[in-house]
Order: sequence, then structure tokens, then C-alpha cells
Amino acid sequence: MQAETIQIRELARAEARLPRWMMACAIAGLLATLLRGQVRFAAGFALGAALAILNYYWLHQAVVALMAAGQSRLPKRLVAKFLIRYPLAFAGVLAFYWTGWLPFTAILAGFFVPVAGVLIEAVLQLREGLRQT
Repeated sequence: MQAETIQIRELARAEARLPRWMMACAIAGLLATLLRGQVRFAAGFALGAALAILNYYWLHQAVVALMAAGQSRLPKRLVAKFLIRYPLAFAGVLAFYWTGWLPFTAILAGFFVPVAGVLIEAVLQLREGLRQT
């Protein structure tokens, strides 16, 4: 029972660290592109990263609410956020693709910021797991 409690506590800590890793990756990517003098690419990357992190927050809220709700009804606003997140992101990216105002590849690169945050946390979890064995 105690090992299970420790695992749940560590999972909560990892969950709390994920947004910080995502923000750190977004800032690092933004600074790297700005240092190379690619302002438009940096703006596109920042937009993609912001959309991806917002998507993560909305998904996280929906999952937490679903787990806590049990059989009760979910708030309509939460359901709307869950259903609108991909069409909203797609419409935004499509608008930039058609207008060419920001580089499409930069926005797509920004979408991978949460993946980078998860990979960093996974490496840290693996390192911690190897230390304990």
C-alpha cells in the first residue's frame, strides 16, 4: 500500500512539472530562433507552442473533470473546450497557411513543444527509476 501511495505522489509531481518543461522548451526554441535572427519563424513557433500548451491544459482539465465526475454531468463549458480544441487549432493554422503571414513549418514545430516536455520528464523518470534499482 505504501509503494502505491508513493507512486501516486510521484505521478502528481511529474504532472505538475510537465507544464514547466513545456514552457522551458517553448522559451528555449523561441530564444534560439531569435538569436538566429529569424523573427517571423520565432513568432510562428511561439504561436504553435502557445496553441499546443493551451490544448494540453484543456485536455488536462477535461480528463481531471471526467475522473472526478463519476456519473454526474460535466459542465457544458468543459465539453465545449474538449470538442473545440482541434477545430480551433486547425482553423488558426489554416488561416496562417493561406495568408502566409507566419511560416507554416514554424507553427507545426511549435506544436511539438508538449512532446519535448514529455520526453524530458520521461528521461528524468527513467533516471530516477534506474537509481532506485
